[in-house]
Order: sequence, then C-alpha cells, then structure tokens
Amino acid sequence: MRFRLLLTAAVLIAAPLALPAADKRPMKVQDLFAFKRVASPQISPDGKAVVYQVTTVDLGANKSSTALWLAPTDGKTEPKQITDPKGKKDMNPRWSPDGTRVLFESTRSGAPQLWVLTVGEEPKPVTSISTGASNGTWAPDGKSVAFVSTVYPEFSEKPFPESDKLNKEKDEEIEKSPVKAKTFTKLFYRHWDDYVGDKRQHLFVCNLDGTDTRDITPGDRDANPTSSTFSSGDDFTFSPDGKYLVFTAVPDKDESWSTNYDICRVSVTNTSTKWECLTKDNKAADGGPKFSPDGKKLAWRAQKQAGYEADKWDILAADANPDGTLSGPPQNLTAARDVSANEFAWGAGGAVAFVADDSGSTSLFHVTPAGKIGEGIPYRNGSGGTSARQGHVSALTASRDGDVWMHLFARMTFPAEVVGVQFSTSNDNSSVKGLGVPSPQNRPLLAELDLPQPESVKVPVEGGVNMQMWVLKPPGFDASKKWPVAYLVHGGPQGAWEDAWSFRWNPQAWAAQGYVVVMPNPRGSTGFGQKFVDEITGDWGGKCYRDLMAGLDYVEKLPYVDKDRIGSAGGSFGGYMMNWFAVNDAAKRFKCLITHCSVWNFESMWGTTDELWFDEWEHGGLPWEKPGKYAEFSPHKKAGNMAKAKTPMLIIHNDLDFRCPIGQGHELFSALQRQGVPSRFVNFPDEGHWVLKPKNSEHWHKEVFAWLKKYVPPGPK
Repeated sequence: MRFRLLLTAAVLIAAPLALPAADKRPMKVQDLFAFKRVASPQISPDGKAVVYQVTTVDLGANKSSTALWLAPTDGKTEPKQITDPKGKKDMNPRWSPDGTRVLFESTRSGAPQLWVLTVGEEPKPVTSISTGASNGTWAPDGKSVAFVSTVYPEFSEKPFPESDKLNKEKDEEIEKSPVKAKTFTKLFYRHWDDYVGDKRQHLFVCNLDGTDTRDITPGDRDANPTSSTFSSGDDFTFSPDGKYLVFTAVPDKDESWSTNYDICRVSVTNTSTKWECLTKDNKAADGGPKFSPDGKKLAWRAQKQAGYEADKWDILAADANPDGTLSGPPQNLTAARDVSANEFAWGAGGAVAFVADDSGSTSLFHVTPAGKIGEGIPYRNGSGGTSARQGHVSALTASRDGDVWMHLFARMTFPAEVVGVQFSTSNDNSSVKGLGVPSPQNRPLLAELDLPQPESVKVPVEGGVNMQMWVLKPPGFDASKKWPVAYLVHGGPQGAWEDAWSFRWNPQAWAAQGYVVVMPNPRGSTGFGQKFVDEITGDWGGKCYRDLMAGLDYVEKLPYVDKDRIGSAGGSFGGYMMNWFAVNDAAKRFKCLITHCSVWNFESMWGTTDELWFDEWEHGGLPWEKPGKYAEFSPHKKAGNMAKAKTPMLIIHNDLDFRCPIGQGHELFSALQRQGVPSRFVNFPDEGHWVLKPKNSEHWHKEVFAWLKKYVPPGPK
C-alpha cells in the first residue's frame, strides 16, 4: 500500500523564505490584515491542478473580498487569479467530475449563489434562488448540482416556483415591516450570532443551467449541520449512481439538547418529509459521508457517547451499493489509535487519510482498510529539521486515484499555504515526494517579519502526566534580561493551543508587543488522548485550574521571566478561567486579566446559551436536577473574593454572542464595579462570539494591548 510510505518518507514542505533577523522587523497588528487569507483548496480529478480561494482585507474600507486562484500541483509555474469578484466573494470551489469546470459560491449578484467557470471564460450563474445557495456539489455525471439553502419549512412542500416566491415575499415583508418583533415556538431560534427563527437548511438539486430546481428535504428539519461541531467540511454527497443524496441530518427532535446527528438518504426527486436513516442504531453523532472513488464503500465520522460533543470521533466504513444504501456492517477504521478524527478523504487502494489534533499540532494520519494507522508526513520546521508533530494541517483534498493530495499547512510562524504530496510507482519501487507550494501570496510580507519559533515544553501535573505548553519569545529576545509574560488560556474547553496561525488570537502579534507568550494545554485540551479531554467534564475549576497553576509555577522559575510582570488573557472557556482566576488565589499572581466573551454564571448561562447539550453534559444534567454542579465552579458564587486582590480586569463581550450571551459580561462588570476593582467593559454590538470585522478587530487589539501595557509594561529590564 502506497500510504505506508508515509511512515518513513521525509517529505519536506518548504518553510517561508528566511532573511537574517537583523533585516527583519517585529510584526504589527496591521500586518494581520495585510496577509492574504488562503483557504479551501480543491484538487482537480487528474491531480494536476488545484483551485483555492484568497481573501484580501481592505482595512481602511472595513471589508474584504475573495477571489479564486489556480495553480499546477507541482508548483513549477506561478498561480494565476481566475475570478475577479469586484469587491465581493467567490468561495468554496469544486471541480466538475471531468475536471473542465469549477463550481463556486459567490456574492457578486447579492445573496450567495452558485456560479460555474470554465477556465479562461467568464463565470456563468447557476442558481438565482431568493434565499441564496451555498455548498455546491456536483452530481457524478456533471449535469446537475446540489446545494444548501435556508428556507421557511411551511412552504417547502410546494413546487419550487411557488415556494421560492413565498419565501421571497415573507423575507421582504419582515424587512419592510416597522414591527421588528420576533416570535419563537421552539428552541434553537438563534445560533452563534444569528437569529434563525423557524428557518431550516434544506438540500436542493438543479440542472447546471438552473432549471428544474427542487427542494428534496422538505419539512421542519435541517438537512445540514447547524453546529460546526458536527461538520467535517463536506456534509452531503451524491450516491455513486447519482440518484440519491446522502447527508448529515440534524436530530429530528430535541435539536437544542441532542447530539444525535444522523446520516440520512433521499432520492434526488424526493418530496417526502420522511428521510431514510442509515445510522439509526447510533444515538450519538454521525456525519460527513464520503464514498470511496470506486463507489463501493461509504465512510463517515461517528461518536459513541450521546450528548457529548467532545467525544472521540472515529471513522467508520461500510460496503455500499450504487444507490448509497449500506450492504454490510460498518468497520471502525480508527479504533486502534487514541486520536479524534477531524476531516478525512479517501486515498488509493481503499486507504483513508485523516486530520487529527496531535500533541499541540494538527497532524495528517492515514489508515489502511485493515485499520492500521500510520503517522503523518514530516514537515520542515523552521530550524531545518523535520517533525511530523509540528504545524497545522487542514482542508484535505485528493485526486480521483488518490495519488496526489493537497491541503493547507500553517505554523505559528506563517499563515496557511496550499501544499501537496505525490505518490508514484515504477519498477516495483514506490516513492513519495513533496510538491511545491502553489500559494506563495504571503511570501513577500513574511520575508520582512521577525517571527520567532515557538518552543514546546512539558510540565509535570497531577495524575502522573505532563502538560504540553508552548513558549514564544519576543523578537529581539535577550536571555540575560527579565521579560514580562502574557499567559494565554485557550477556549473550548475541549480545544488546544497548536503550532498554527490565527487571525484572531495570534501569538506572534502578542510577542511582538514585547512579551514572552505562554500557551498551556491543560486538562480538557484535545490531542493528548481522550482521557485527558474527558477530565475537564464537571471539573472546570479543578484539575484544569491546578494544571494552569503548575504551568505558571514553571514560568515563574524561568531565568528570563519577570514574575512581577505577568498578565493573563483568554476567550470563551479561556475567559471563564480568567474569571475563575479572579475569584481564587491565582488573582494575586497576575497584574491584570483580560476576559473575552466569557462564562461568569453557570446558572444563568444554561437558560440563555444556544446549544443546551453542552452545559447539560458538562454539569451532568439540568440545573434543577444538579444545582450543586452548576454552582460548584461558577465564578459568580465567589464574586466577593475579587475585592481581596482587586486584580484589574478588561472585559470584552458582544451583543450577538449567543454562545456565551452578553448578560455574562454585564453580570461580571457589575460585580467588579460594585467592589471597586479596576475594570473596563468593551462592547461590540455588531459582533458575535468572535470579533471578525476588520476595523473592530483592529480596535480589539488596541484595547487588549493597551490594557496589558498599562499593568504589565512590555519589554526587557
């Protein structure tokens, strides 16, 4: 099997161009917006070309645009831009089965619609549905496409011309009405940062010229994941014979507190609200169905524990018929390894490659049909060596024969680039080689910047295990002097700081301010085994807190650290931990705290958050069933302790954050102000859980770094 070569082959992906440090400068906040944001690579069926999207941010105009680029996978010639969105967004490209055309989603005509492009020609519109179209997918014969549109379910069983007209009229009526009241009849009426009301995500099929459009998943149920937790990128696919769609369906009931996502199947001419379920025996989550290149197997991701969103994801595979039905029991391909699979793709000979969090990075693994799992590809690190456990792999895509792979690769020292691997066989000797980087848009800017390499350290913590922690030193670091520390706690809590690039919490941007940036991965972090993940459940302020204190002990003992200049910051769960620090002894050890979109009061959080399954799992039941668990680690119960240390706290909380609703920030600020603790509340009324708009993001960084500078002066002493 050619994939076995990954175990020993040293495939080197070139690191960004390097200049002597003396010729470089520290990173500025504005550089975050100057970087091109590369995403969504898609390899052509023959493996010779890759199309991907590049987003350009116009900070002054407070907007961005996204264009499609094309490059040969061997990287021997320069990539070229193939669409001009004229300030709009062309996204999510998908090659036609014959490799002659690219289907993509675009806002160039207003609401997102599907367009098709033959390289060298002008794009042509495919859809014009009033509710917009996204996530386009080709039928095997290339004559029709499927897509997602969010519609009012009460119209969904009517013929498309009539239902589309009624959807448009209702949206226009709501928009024009002076009354902006919203009425809800069930939970999940809002999600992340959007009021979805009673609308549903349905799957549609139409001809390539837009004719014969039809809703094939009518009814009051979502046919596409409403939570990104249960999405692995491609959430629906045509059956090998092209007569059915196989897709990830949201639970048919109790969707706000159930994780029972299922793989369902409907005909491309379906008009029934009842969908065939292929995974009815599993009461936990299933999703992301993908047929093997020969159409003889279906693979998907599955969890085992109902109600637990952070349970281990395994990849299951079963024999399949051309119509998408299963002809045999599923086999767990990833049972042999304690890693949780994210996205995956089929390779040659029935092998599957998948991406998983792995020891502070995100690695590429492969598994044979027999379930033998091999390590990922070694990538060049910044010091000239190689490691299979450095960097962040995502957006995996394979050629039809599985011999050429493309994906995104990033590190803490550079944003995502498209890279690839090619396999070949001759004279009974197989070989594997790395391909060039066909997305060099960020190389000029990277060549200007002094971006230090992160260091991975291990800190002994209770239970006889080690906590992995990243340490990033600032540009111009001098070990003979004393430096301040920014101690960052990640969100989740089932997440991790990884050797990756972020445009939101970017460690290089913090380090460039003159701080040693420390990023611990305590109990609950992903990539260190499922037991390590599970140990945060019901214990947010327990082992995880003590792990973080052990990490702080380690930091304070470093010879170059000024322990009188340490501040801490975090968002979401990381923000919760800032609040927990503030009401516990840890408060005395930090000169300031920064909490972003945090949890302050578990009791009020349950009734106002969107995804109830999360709180109910973390606390073992409903608030009136487990009042003690909701109170045990809730910072608001110990609010009076903040008056002791009076550690200054910056609060950032946003009106459209429906995950950790705005009231959490209000309650926290009231408690701080009432006790005379130095505090500042920054509110973004037009942002959700994250701050995404360019000018808002710039302002966020200004506020955060000003607060840090005020109480934790930067630079060496």
